[in-house]
Amino acid sequence: MNQLKSSRFRKSIRKTIWMIAMFMILFMISAPAYSSAERRVDQTTQDEIDGNADADDDTFDLNITSNAGSTHLESTLQILILLTILSLAPSILIMVTCFTRIIVVFHFLRTAIGTQTTPPNQVLVGLALFMTIAIMTPVFTQVYDDGVKPYTQGKLEQKDALDAGLAPLRKFMLGQTRDKDLKLFMEINGASSDEIKDYDDLSITTIIPAFIISELRTAFIIGFVIYLPFIVIDMVVASTLMSMGMMMLPPTTISLPFKILLFVLADGWNLIVDQLVRSFQ
Repeated sequence: MNQLKSSRFRKSIRKTIWMIAMFMILFMISAPAYSSAERRVDQTTQDEIDGNADADDDTFDLNITSNAGSTHLESTLQILILLTILSLAPSILIMVTCFTRIIVVFHFLRTAIGTQTTPPNQVLVGLALFMTIAIMTPVFTQVYDDGVKPYTQGKLEQKDALDAGLAPLRKFMLGQTRDKDLKLFMEINGASSDEIKDYDDLSITTIIPAFIISELRTAFIIGFVIYLPFIVIDMVVASTLMSMGMMMLPPTTISLPFKILLFVLADGWNLIVDQLVRSFQ
């Protein structure tokens, strides 16, 4: 038994020694050829160091240039700004466009009819998004023509291009914002009314939140108007069921088909979308 163990131990030792030897041979074969050679600088490189480079050599040259004094941004910085804008695009879409009013009205409409998940959220958001694009296209076109295009062509500096691009958005938001909401956020930001001579003197940090709460107020008013005819149907159905003694039957079960029928016969989607678009004109 002991002899068997000793023979296995000797075999394992020999196997280990052979593996170490093979690794050493492979390492010596794969070692770089220049490890034992003397490092030298070839004539072409030496000429480039001395400033006498040949014009038609095929060597790789690395040049580092500065962007100081130029109105253009380097491509890497442009990509960084573009990625930042894309990451903030959902917030920008909600804050400075008509998307907020449209999507809130659509949710009020779905709740008033009584269909809990119909149309689904994806459909409502998609419709609101395309309506936003249709309404905001003239504004976005003016932003591009006044700010983005001259800046990319080098005609405007960064600050001037930013002011020119924000001007159409400021005009759109101020057209939908109440003065009461503007005064509220002027007080929050510590801006005195004596310092503000015109709407152009208002900062964008004052206009955007005032625009958002004005949009929410308008959307709630529209939602209240949408609720009224459907509440009437619910009341009529509920009173009819009580008079018939069917108090155990939920009124919403009977009123839901009538509300859907009323909405379809009145061409409700066309009316609501049309009035929403007209509310921004």
